[in-house]
Parts: sequence; C-alpha cells; structure tokens
Amino acid sequence: MAKYTVRVATGASLLAVPGNRVQLWLVGEHGEADVGKQLRPASGKETKFEVQVSQYLGRLLLVKLRKHKVLLDLDWFCERIAVEGPGARGEALFPCYRWVQGDGVVSLPEGTARTVSDDPQNLFKKLREEELEDRRRVYRWGAWKDGLILPVAGSTPWDLPRNKRFREDKDLDFSLSLAKVLRDLAVKGTLDITKCANSLQDFERIFPQGKTALAERVRECWKDDALFGYQFLNGANPMLLRRSKRLPARLVLPPGTEDLRTELERELQAGSLFEADFSLLEGVKPNVIIFKQQYVTAPLVMLKLQPDGKLLPMVIQLQSPRHGCPPPMLFLPSDPPNAWLLAKTWVRSSDFQLHQLQSHLLRGHLMAEVIAVATMRRLPSLHPIYKLLIPHFRYTMEINTLARSTLVSEWGIFDLVVSTGSGGHVDILQRATAGLTYRSFCPPDDLADRGLLDVKSSFYGQDALKLWGIINRYVERMVGLFYKSDEAVKDDPELQAWCREVTEVGLQGAQDRGFPISLVSQAQLCRFVSMCIFTCTAQHASAHLGQLDWYAWIPNGPCTMRKPPPITKDVTEKDIVDSLPNLQQARIQKTFTKFLGRRQPVMVALGQHKEEYFSGPEPQAVLKQFQEELAAMDKEIEVRNAGLDLPYEYLRPSMVENSVTI
Repeated sequence: MAKYTVRVATGASLLAVPGNRVQLWLVGEHGEADVGKQLRPASGKETKFEVQVSQYLGRLLLVKLRKHKVLLDLDWFCERIAVEGPGARGEALFPCYRWVQGDGVVSLPEGTARTVSDDPQNLFKKLREEELEDRRRVYRWGAWKDGLILPVAGSTPWDLPRNKRFREDKDLDFSLSLAKVLRDLAVKGTLDITKCANSLQDFERIFPQGKTALAERVRECWKDDALFGYQFLNGANPMLLRRSKRLPARLVLPPGTEDLRTELERELQAGSLFEADFSLLEGVKPNVIIFKQQYVTAPLVMLKLQPDGKLLPMVIQLQSPRHGCPPPMLFLPSDPPNAWLLAKTWVRSSDFQLHQLQSHLLRGHLMAEVIAVATMRRLPSLHPIYKLLIPHFRYTMEINTLARSTLVSEWGIFDLVVSTGSGGHVDILQRATAGLTYRSFCPPDDLADRGLLDVKSSFYGQDALKLWGIINRYVERMVGLFYKSDEAVKDDPELQAWCREVTEVGLQGAQDRGFPISLVSQAQLCRFVSMCIFTCTAQHASAHLGQLDWYAWIPNGPCTMRKPPPITKDVTEKDIVDSLPNLQQARIQKTFTKFLGRRQPVMVALGQHKEEYFSGPEPQAVLKQFQEELAAMDKEIEVRNAGLDLPYEYLRPSMVENSVTI
C-alpha cells in the first residue's frame, strides 16, 4: 500500500465550480491508480485529501481527471493539482489553469517542461500528439480581409474556445463599463446633434471628466510646436519618426524656398533632421458619414532635433506631388498662426489614423493573435516555450474578436466617425501588412534603422531598449535550462513547426520580410521568443496607454476631417473648427477613447502572473530574477519621471499589461 496526499485548487469565480464529483487517476512509471470520485471542488479554495493505493506508482507522470455528469452540468475551472507520495522529494505539480468541460477524461502532465528529446522512453509522445491534434480542431485559423495576417476562426466571442474567453471579473467589468458609456453617449450625444461648434472652446464640453494630468496639459498646450514634435518621440504613436538620410523625394521645394532648402540641408549634415512620412495614406478613399464627404491626406513633416532634446517642426507638406498638378503647398512655423495650426491639425488627424490602424491594431493586437493561435496549434503544454509564452495570451483572442465585430466592422465605430472608415481602414491595414518586417518588431533593430538609438529625449526608445534587454535576458535564461546547444534547437520538430506556423501560415508567408521559417540556434530562438513577448506586452502598451492622454482633447487627434486640406494660408479659426469633427463625432471619439484607454481594473502587469506552468526551482528562480529586474526598471523610471516636465510611463513595467486584453 502507498499513501498519497492530493491538493486540488479551483478558480475563485462563482462559475468555476461544477457541482459534480470529479474522478481522479494517478499515473506513474510503475502503474496507474483510480482514486475514485472523492473530489468535490469548492470555489476559490483548495481541496485536500489522502488516498491509499495498492502499489507504489513510482515517479508520477500524469494526473487524469473526469468530471461526472449531473443534472446541471457546469464547467469547472481547475487551476492545478499537487500530489505528494512516498519517497517523493516534495510535491509533484500538475498545472491546468483551464476549464474542464463535459465528461471526457482530461490528462494533466507533471509540470516539468520537456521537449521531444527530453522524453527518451516516449512516455509522453502519445499525449503530446493527441493534445495537439485536439488543439488544432479547436484553434482554427479564420479569415477576415484579403491581404491581412490571419485571425482565429470565429466571428463572435461565443465562437471562441472557452479557455480564451473573458473570465467572470473581466467580462463583468467590460460589459458594465461599455453599457455605461453607451448610456451616457445616448443621452449626451443626442443633444450634440442640435449643436454646432463655433469656436475651439466649444470642444471643452466634450473634454472628459476624470481626465489625466497629461490630457489637461495637452488641452492647454496643443498649439505649441514643442508639444507637436514631442508626440513623435513619446506620444501615442512613437513608431513613425525616423532620422533623415537624405531629403525625401516626395518633398517639393518650389522656387523661392532656397533658404528653407539650405536650412534643411544644414540640419541633414548635422544629423539633426528627422521626418514623419504619412505616405501610407496616399490615395486612400475617404469615408462618407451621413451623406457628408470626409477627407484624408498624406502629410510629410520635417523636424529638427535641438541640442536641448526638443523636436521642432520645420515644414509640413500636406499633399503629395501629382503629375500635371501645381506643386503642393508647404506650411512653415512663420506662416500665419491659424494656417500653421490647421496644417499641424491635419498631421495630428493623419497620425490618429496610422496610430490606431498600423501601430495599435496591426502591430499590437493582430500580431499578438497570430503568435497566440500558432502557439496553441503547434506547442503542447509540456513544451518549455509554450509554458514561457502562455501567460501572454490571456484574453487576446476575445478582445480582438470584439474589435473586428464592433470597431472596424461594417457600420462599426470606424465607419461611423473616422475619416478612413468604410473601406479605407482596410486599405491601410493591407498596405501596412505588406510592410511588416521582423526587424521592426525588435527594438534594437527598429531604433537603429530609424536612427533613434542616440536620441536621449526619446524616452520610448530608451525604455523600449531597456525593457527588451530585460525580456531577452529572461528568455535566454529560461531557454538555457532546456536547450543546451544549437543542435537541440534545430532538432526540436515541435519548435520548428511552431516557427513555420507563425511565419508561413499566420503571417501569410512573411519570410521575405525577415521572419524566420526555422530556428537553427539558441540565439535565434531567444530573439524570436523575445519578439513574441515584447509584442504581446510592451509593444501594445506603448500604443495603447497614451490614447486617453493624447486624444481626450479632440483637436489634438481628430478622428476625421470634414473639410479638404487648405490651399491657401488665409485661414480663420472657423476654418479650423469646420474642419474638425462635429460635436457628435467628437463625443463618440471621446467616449470610446476613454472606454478603451482607461486603466484596466482587471490587470496583470508584465511578469506578475500567478499561474505556475513550470515545475522545479530553476524556472521559478529565473522568473523571480525577471520580476526583480522589472521592479528595478520601474523604480528607475519613477525617479526619472520625477524630474521630467512630461513624464513618460507607457513602458513602465508596472503599467505594461502581461497580454493584449483591451
């Protein structure tokens, strides 16, 4: 006879308890024992009991469980099972962290991460194959729009696997918060229909209560050139700015602008000339909202970096040159104030389009979804890279499904109020997808390519590099526990299948843009996994967290423009107001910016997940070191920000969410 002590942890949700008795089997090297239906899970509690079995099972390999049917058959959220037996050096941990549905038998392997080669007796071979076969039936690739990277199959959240849906607390917060903003929008938005904005001050009534300190600063200083330039470095969309290597070909300097050319070339030679090129918007068909034409243009902004770190605009070209047409107008800081302000407002509206579609949706949400689906389809739960990545996929599939069905869908928010809605947004996403490169997802390469490595006033750049380094060291330490050579990486068939699934399937053949289709060394594996984690956490945070700060004051980030770009510099304040969204459009923009940009009450910060997917002290020590480095960086940013006029917090580890959840 052998005695075993079993501990079973159940999720805290009221819906996590099935009311059924659960049957358990312990499976070891020397045999299998049915311990019967002794388990009745309790919400948020740990159930502990002892069992006697007729033989010593040896090293425990699996726990199998089966939830027997009752009249009211509810799902059970099992967190983990721990078993201690005779001769054991502590407990054997069997991580679950998922819903147990129906009355089928579920097998949970012991939590020691194993590659295929770590299983010389093939004890887990069949389990791995069956798990992946089942996962590929459940996690299927879908299709949204031609020319885009692939989403998970399913048009509504209810089409998704239960394990990728919001849990009770997240679902309740999301649903109640959305209901509140829609109610407020219905009440206040109705009044906006009868009102017109006659001055910029009229947008004060749209400015949200509970605004952030930075949003207030933006409202006060949005006309300043310094704040305009700062946003390219550290605003909601820091992904567009690059150092100029030459004067852009699309910049047209007509006769009479020789002094401007001289100044631009002087800054170019000094290495202080930068550009923000919105050519991705060129030729995009603008939206028609309630029978009224909206407008889109493709600006080009040239800026100079001053010795004090300020980035100041030198010239704005709104239209691109066209054959047979007059040269595009150039707007300068020396122009009449209203003309210069309208030109900058056009740039801010264009930046809103590329930020939301290219930097936020595509590079954050959709890219994270590709990584998540590929991982679920190709890496079994025993695999060390699965265990490393799985905390970073929480809620991503549901929030993306909601985005496709409400924000960028037909008659969604983009169609209702955004100048690139009704098809233009899809065109932009397709163009941006064609330009996705692997280097652009790895901050050391991206910042080098854009000439920002030495720009000290780029706090996004500084923090992205530092956070990438911390993530990369974490990955290197974890990978080093399970892959002792480059050959071990090359010889892992599951790892290679996963890499191909990401690049060839999810990204629709992105190997010609640098994404790998195989992993042949430890260094290459670490870089790829670091890219995955950074994308699902920091990259999304850098594009998500600034929305309320920078777009709460509508003139600083208009969702649409209702008049064409100016063809004269004789501009009045009324021309600016008439170009901005009307009050109803502005309220809708503010409402959803506030809802989606708010700090999430159900939030897990980077590296702070509680799930224990790895067994053994070594992985836990690696995770602890990761958390310590993140905490040190958090403190450094806190100290730095105390001395800054405009604190930059979007890559502060305590603010970065562990996955894309909103």
